[in-house]
Amino acid sequence: MTSPTFLGRVGSVAGSTVSVRQAESVASGIAIIDGRSYRVAQVGSFVRIPQGYHDLYGIISEVGAQATPETLADARQRGENWMTVQLVGEIVETSFERGISQYPGINDEVHLVTEDDLGRIYGTLDAGQITIGRLAGAESIPVRIDLDKLVTRHSAVLGSTGSGKSTTIASLLRSICQSESGGKCASARILLLDIHGEYGDALKSMASVFRVNPTGEDEKPLFVPYWAMDTIELLEFMMGSLTENAFTGILDKIQDAKLAVAGGVAGVDVNALTVNTPLPYSLKQLWFELVDPEYKTWADSQRTQPALEEDGDGDAETLKTPKYRTPGAGSAVPLMNQKNVLGIRRQLAQMRSRLLDRQYDFMLHPGDWEPNLKGKPEKDLPELLESWFGHDKPITVLDLSGVPSQVLVRLIGGILNITYEALFWGRNLPEGGRNRPELIVMEEAHRYLGKDANSPARDMVQRIVKEGRKFGVGAMIVSQRPSEIDETILSQCGTLMALRLSNSADQAKVKAALPDSLSGLVETLPVLRTGEAIIMGEAARLPIRCRINLPPEGQRPSSEDPPVSAAWTKSRGTEDYERLAAAWRSQDPKWGQKSKETE
Repeated sequence: MTSPTFLGRVGSVAGSTVSVRQAESVASGIAIIDGRSYRVAQVGSFVRIPQGYHDLYGIISEVGAQATPETLADARQRGENWMTVQLVGEIVETSFERGISQYPGINDEVHLVTEDDLGRIYGTLDAGQITIGRLAGAESIPVRIDLDKLVTRHSAVLGSTGSGKSTTIASLLRSICQSESGGKCASARILLLDIHGEYGDALKSMASVFRVNPTGEDEKPLFVPYWAMDTIELLEFMMGSLTENAFTGILDKIQDAKLAVAGGVAGVDVNALTVNTPLPYSLKQLWFELVDPEYKTWADSQRTQPALEEDGDGDAETLKTPKYRTPGAGSAVPLMNQKNVLGIRRQLAQMRSRLLDRQYDFMLHPGDWEPNLKGKPEKDLPELLESWFGHDKPITVLDLSGVPSQVLVRLIGGILNITYEALFWGRNLPEGGRNRPELIVMEEAHRYLGKDANSPARDMVQRIVKEGRKFGVGAMIVSQRPSEIDETILSQCGTLMALRLSNSADQAKVKAALPDSLSGLVETLPVLRTGEAIIMGEAARLPIRCRINLPPEGQRPSSEDPPVSAAWTKSRGTEDYERLAAAWRSQDPKWGQKSKETE
């Protein structure tokens, strides 16, 4: 009697590619085996080829006339009942291994893979695996991935707009932070860079949310102190282009300011201190010390008496520029100052403008982390690291939706620098990366990880994907345009989750990263359902087509498409464009709702 799993027999073998002649009794569709439904002879389905004491496993990449071997001489043997199978691994005795030690023979039987077979491949559920969805070809079969390899070997979630990326990320993070029994992982540590503010509400039950403009009781203000960021990048943002002489002079002043507060700070060696040592210093005081020599004039030939105008004293705290009398002609007093002049009046004007611009307060005036004029803040680096990584929830969401675009790339570079440097240098401590690893999830990565952009964020991520594995820092790249992401970064992602992709350049990126020559799977990318992904790489035992589990209602990212037809056909209510302008000015999308509640 023929087994209900029987699909056909091997017709030809060419390396890892096997052509299978379907049995006449097999029709593409649904098969019910032991009460479970399976999709038969469809692209992406698994097959098993018994080989005595062990079985070979493969994935169907083509079905129909296109899969017919061209070498068949007998026209009667040519037809549509053929399948192309890519071999991916084998089970020897009880363990599954990637790769194959022998090839199938002609006329060997080919069988459908059942849930029992997949149980042999994936093994039993253990602490190192997480369930993320169901097999697309058999909804009753759970799909599990290896958490260790997902984090340490890095990963990428790729998909066009509307393919379900945000929901996939929310579901994936929930799966990571919860065990099968629903209990939370007490020591999980995930940092999510939320560019559009989609995840705060979706993950609030298991995340601490930081936002530039907090709108809810559960949200905390986001501060990224300038003095903990890369000094060179900060100066470029604050002052623009500088001559080498001016650049060196400014760096010397910053280093002197850091030396002044370094005494007694744990871990600081004053002999090894650099401008990038994360020590606080006052930008206001730096500006004042730089601006005074640029405008100063002297009332006497010995240059001992400043020629200040009446009430012309400057003030560092209020960023008031000192006012001096105009220098005289030739050798007449007042005399121009010649000491410590760097010729940076334009740059200092830009610096003052940045310091006065309220939209940069989260970075340039970081609350309790802003030093006074003597360089002493109320809170220091330990409190910052504890607020991000030491709270009692497994996820930290940094909502960057209110960050101006001109500073976004530098800010992300600063956040990544703070995170990586802290976990790298403290890697052997209980709070460090090796004892409590960190997963950094980067949404909309194509905006700051472009292959042509010269950005601090891209440089930092390159370092993380190259070195982070050894120090407990993993990266998850999320993007709708993989073709725009730096190739070095994408090539280091050991696990790929590809949702629906319609652009041919983006599909080519995924195809180039596909292991096991499974190019046939790429052809399914444009027709994947929303929330359906092809998962391949180190965290997956086999490349697999998976239906991602949906998060519960009310716990999904706020990224759904607006209901256009419903919105356009309903009657117009009262509109208040004063409120619309106020929401824009406040940079708070919930402003109108809050003002309405107040009324």
